[in-house]
Amino acid sequence: MSSKSAVEKPVASPCISVCVLDEQDICTGCFRNVQEITEWSVLSNEARREVVQLANSRRKDYFNL
Repeated sequence: MSSKSAVEKPVASPCISVCVLDEQDICTGCFRNVQEITEWSVLSNEARREVVQLANSRRKDYFNL
């Protein structure tokens, strides 16, 4: 079986069960926005990877890393 024909596992949610939204409706636990959180279950893996990348960028900005 080639890797292209194998079923890709879903990208795991970055949720860490610290669900608190800041003033911009960004979760202070996973750094996703409300829309990204609510749409997560219907996103493709490609879109999920983009969301994770955006969340990581927000986390870095938040902590000024």
